[in-house]
Amino acid sequence: MDCLFCKIISGEIPSNKVYEDDRIYAFYDIHPEAPVHFLVIPKAHIASANELTPENVSVIAHIFAVIPQLARDLGIAENGYRIVNNCGRDGQQSVQHLHFHVLGGRSMQWPPG
Repeated sequence: MDCLFCKIISGEIPSNKVYEDDRIYAFYDIHPEAPVHFLVIPKAHIASANELTPENVSVIAHIFAVIPQLARDLGIAENGYRIVNNCGRDGQQSVQHLHFHVLGGRSMQWPPG
């Protein structure tokens, strides 16, 4: 498979890891949009939110259970942070592997653009 994030998970492409367990991997974004900006991805290849099924959707609950702990560990939980998922071309999804951006360390603007 020629997926950038699958290659990061396998170690074929280096990353600055934030967290890893048997189901998910988190790493810092190489083009941060905030003082703290990391991505959380499932280890199983799921192309986008459109590909979630009853069989694989539990990974989303796991991701959302881990994000608050990571936010506390990285010092952004108290003041708040943003979780973003881009889905499809019009949603500006640039890598076809489900991922969540977590951004914090500054005030977020609305609307996002």
